[in-house]
Amino acid sequence: MHCQTETIPAPPISRAPGATLVVALAGQPNVGKSTIFNRLTGLDQHVGNWPGKTVAQKTGRCTYQGRKLSLVDLPGAYSLTANSEEERIARDYIIHERPDMVIAVVDAAIPERSLYLLAELIQLPAPVVLVLNMMDVAEQEGLQIEPHVLEAALGIPVVPMCATRQRGLEEMLDTVFRLWDGAFPYNPRRPTILPAHQEVLEQVITLIADHTPAPYPVDWVALKLLEGDEEIHAMMQAALPADRWHTIGGLLHAHEDAVLDIAGARYAWIARMIRAAVVRPKIGQVGLTARLDTVLTHPVGGLLALIGVLGVVFWLTYSVGSPLQGWLDMLLTQLAQNVHGALFSVSPWLADLVADGLIQGVGMVLTFLPILIIFFAVLGFLEDTGYLARAAYVTDRFMHALGLHGKSFIPLLLGFGCNVPAILGARILDSPRARRLTILLAPLVPCTARMAVVTVLTAALFPRTAAWVAWGLVTLNLATLALIGLIFKRAVLKDEQSVFIMELPLYHMPNPRTIGLYVWHNILSFLQKAGVVILIASVVIWMLSYFPAQGDVMQSYLAHIGRALEPLGRLMGLPWPMLIALFTGFVAKENTIATLGVLYGDIGNTLPALLSGPAALGFLIVQMLFIPCVATVAAVQQETRSWRWTLLSLGLMLVLSLGAGIAVYQVGTWLFS
Repeated sequence: MHCQTETIPAPPISRAPGATLVVALAGQPNVGKSTIFNRLTGLDQHVGNWPGKTVAQKTGRCTYQGRKLSLVDLPGAYSLTANSEEERIARDYIIHERPDMVIAVVDAAIPERSLYLLAELIQLPAPVVLVLNMMDVAEQEGLQIEPHVLEAALGIPVVPMCATRQRGLEEMLDTVFRLWDGAFPYNPRRPTILPAHQEVLEQVITLIADHTPAPYPVDWVALKLLEGDEEIHAMMQAALPADRWHTIGGLLHAHEDAVLDIAGARYAWIARMIRAAVVRPKIGQVGLTARLDTVLTHPVGGLLALIGVLGVVFWLTYSVGSPLQGWLDMLLTQLAQNVHGALFSVSPWLADLVADGLIQGVGMVLTFLPILIIFFAVLGFLEDTGYLARAAYVTDRFMHALGLHGKSFIPLLLGFGCNVPAILGARILDSPRARRLTILLAPLVPCTARMAVVTVLTAALFPRTAAWVAWGLVTLNLATLALIGLIFKRAVLKDEQSVFIMELPLYHMPNPRTIGLYVWHNILSFLQKAGVVILIASVVIWMLSYFPAQGDVMQSYLAHIGRALEPLGRLMGLPWPMLIALFTGFVAKENTIATLGVLYGDIGNTLPALLSGPAALGFLIVQMLFIPCVATVAAVQQETRSWRWTLLSLGLMLVLSLGAGIAVYQVGTWLFS
């Protein structure tokens, strides 16, 4: 197979004095882009979403030798064909926003796979600097790379780097500004199509030359048409006269195999570059990744290793996070009491509002911080080392039955600690569909707060069989989760297949700075967005429970709502105060116990005498399946950016819980009557 290359002069580069250079960071997933971005920008970065998209957008600024640089961290993409939202965003930004330069980051340890994106990037007008990251990992795997030889072969600047050890960052910035100033020759040798389809490529270029919308390069559009890119097809069909599009359509139909020659030319081009600059390890030499993966991706050994890792995660959460959460809760309770005492003489209702509404509302957000910090730190560590991909791989078979794939396992499992980080953890999923379904299922995992309430109530209502009842309730929750997943897979999603394609990155040492910034930005995002919803909901619940009787819950608006729900309560054999206790758990699940304590006093003696066996069991089932706390709801809204999905999640759990409670009470009463 032969490969042709062509040398095209560099496009003119802006050299306005004092201007900020706009640089896009591009690369495939797991090549270290985020590490480079975080090293250069530190805390001077903004994290949001691309307009109209759920994919994260990261921009930041840095200064080097008095010169300003604006960095845009593009989503990880394997190519520039619009096969995913990430790839579409990356190419649209480069084409439409026209950054001054693109830094193509590749994994030096797997150059064959990493260089494919470079083969597409240098087809676009923006000048490209190639960064060979993870040079230390390449050496660990036995590869020897000569950057200067590769630079001569490619005709573009090449910078070796080990971002985790801060090696090569200054050299990269120096190269970027030298190229911007015109002090570095830029003569890229671009791959083109193999000879068998060279003529048809030229015909397509001629036919579209006068009608290609700006700022799309004509030759790039022609290649994408031959590759079968649906988005470019639609764009050109709208831009071309009908007769000319008909001619092009005939050419494309007659040369459907052209995509093979385009990809073949790129791989042949990559092979030439690697032959020139890369020395491979001796035959039989096994790298660290291969040795570890014999255990960590084994069907049995991999699961045992995963169980061990998750055991450490839960140990950290319970032994470190939970005590800190309790300590923060104690401090905030004491603060609320002190503030209440100071303001009570001024205005009793104002004292209650500030202490019980505002401080307790904000306090709930703050008490989540220890668990969230541990979760994001562990998640960042596992992802940065390359282990997270292995965990997804070994659990894919189980998750696939629910219409998900292995990457959903980690956030769902962490829901046992807290549903909030479980929902936020769905960010690791690439597919918007899988992300939404994971978020929808996460509140069905019984968190520690829900389990704490159920533990107290089970001991009070079924003292002799509490352990068995609690075990059955957890089993019911997990069975419900599986059932909902199956229903959405088969009925709502029409049995749509969740394709799981994941690259297993090479193992490497994690970068503490990258993990720290990952934790910081995720925590800050949660506090800024979810905290507002939690605070508002807390104040609303407080007002409903305080007015108009100035703190008498039994005469409050909340009590009036409860009495209006009496017909529903009778269907479950429950008095209205128990329904009120359920709804006050919306602020925090522990409020259910507090409300029952206020309304009934000693619940251990009162509730067993008040409820029949079927009613007590139905109440516990409702408690397990009931709508989650406001923090979880806020996280759902934040991550889906949709009130429709948030209300669907709430409605689903409300119908499930109340329906199950009514069924258990009615059937149980009928059986034992």
